[in-house]
Amino acid sequence: MSEPNEIRSAPLTPRPRSAAPTPPVVLTPPVSCPPSQFHSPSLSRSPLLHGKQAGAAGVPRNKTPKTPRTPLRLSLTPRFITPLGSPMRKALRMTKLDPQDAWLPITESRNGNQYYAAFHTLCSGIGVQALVLPVAFKILGWTWGIIGLTLAFIWQLYTLWVLVQLHESTETGMRYSRYQQLSCATFGEKLGTWLAMFPIMYLSGGTCMALIIIGGSTTKQFYQIVCGPTCSQPLTTVEWYLVFTCAAVLLSQLPNLNSIAGVSLIGAVTAVAYCTLIWVVSVAEGRLSGVSYDPVRGNTEIKHSFGVLNALGIIAFAFRGHNLILEIQATMPSDEKHPSSVPMWKGVRVSYTIIAACLFPLAVGGYWAYGQLIPESGVLSALYAFHSRDVSRAVLGLTSLFVIVNAVSSFQIYAMPMFDYMESNYTIRKKEPCPWWLRAVFRAMFGYGCFFLAVAVPFLGSLAGLIGGLALPVTLAYPCFMWLKIKKPKMYSGMWWLNWVLGVLGMALSGTLVAAGVYVVIDTGIEASFFKPQ
Repeated sequence: MSEPNEIRSAPLTPRPRSAAPTPPVVLTPPVSCPPSQFHSPSLSRSPLLHGKQAGAAGVPRNKTPKTPRTPLRLSLTPRFITPLGSPMRKALRMTKLDPQDAWLPITESRNGNQYYAAFHTLCSGIGVQALVLPVAFKILGWTWGIIGLTLAFIWQLYTLWVLVQLHESTETGMRYSRYQQLSCATFGEKLGTWLAMFPIMYLSGGTCMALIIIGGSTTKQFYQIVCGPTCSQPLTTVEWYLVFTCAAVLLSQLPNLNSIAGVSLIGAVTAVAYCTLIWVVSVAEGRLSGVSYDPVRGNTEIKHSFGVLNALGIIAFAFRGHNLILEIQATMPSDEKHPSSVPMWKGVRVSYTIIAACLFPLAVGGYWAYGQLIPESGVLSALYAFHSRDVSRAVLGLTSLFVIVNAVSSFQIYAMPMFDYMESNYTIRKKEPCPWWLRAVFRAMFGYGCFFLAVAVPFLGSLAGLIGGLALPVTLAYPCFMWLKIKKPKMYSGMWWLNWVLGVLGMALSGTLVAAGVYVVIDTGIEASFFKPQ
């Protein structure tokens, strides 16, 4: 992106005093921003947009102006700036606006609040990836499963707090509205792009592919539940994928991130609903006969070790979504008196309290009900396989419907960084906003491109551990190094040691999880059924 235009206020050139006093000149510092951002909340509270009411020194026009008590340069400084040497002067750069931001879907609207932040965070932080958590418990067992899930939750919540604080920094005086911008500011342009581009695009595109696979398959299951066993099957699995994709692409025409706040609310409510329904029904139906809670071990120590690491990768994959935090916070107005980190953190606290109340009972309750008998695809498949005759069709159908609605809603927020990236390439080249018809084409191309890949690689859900290892640095490691680089805590202090240890441990864990995921994929012999979705 181009460097934002800075707001500058230049002092007047001194002129000799004339015999007759002249009315003082009203000076209004120029503001460089596109018309669509001129009345944005972040600027509407700023005195830069308003000139002095009576004159430069507040003197009536019919009186001789008094000699100013402060130098003229200081008298022209906006009133929200404290004396020249204060650190608050660095906050002036936060009013720098990039005209391109007003044309892109993430930053097009800055009218967000803590409620919108909670909706988006909850919708992106909980989803179908949580349904495979009991599978990790099958390998880790009760004790290490609960310990691993708890530590992962605390760790990712800390790095989430780090990202919220780094969104706008007085050290650099910039507001980072995208994860890749913060990565480039921390690690340099080339290294930051190389480190962040692939994991972020992989998380966005890969998650959308997984949502099409799960949403399309669940849509087919929902039709079978509602229609009954005597009903014929009108569509194939690929056609059900296409039905789901059409709904997702149609909903993706909403213009920007703030405009899908209602969609995220619906997605969050349905996610909480189906997580609660699944574990409540599973526990209410009781444990299956012959259930064992002994951790599943491989034939050799190497297989067992890699199986444990793959289970940790499944847990890590359940906590993806950090690549969207800066983008969500970018939808809020912000200034030095009302920083966006305050409402953002309020929304995050509420949403992650609800996430914990969903994930922990789902993992514990699902493992208690099914034990080592739980399928590799997760607890939803176990509910269909073991209780399809015991549970009413209304409950099963409602659970499937909630999963479908949540998948469509989650698709919107995870696809938004990709929409933003595609449109930014156009605006950089053309120096103008993307027309509505081209925006619709971009979003349709992305949606149907994900559909094609979902049909081509339908076994993507079997790679949850590997995906978790690839996404882990974005969630657990990079934010720690970003804090060290930008905040520069005192060497050997508590924050210095904490971020160094977590950052190095996160990178090492990511490497081992990727290796374990690859080994498990090769060892278990996943059926690579290209273009053959089941």
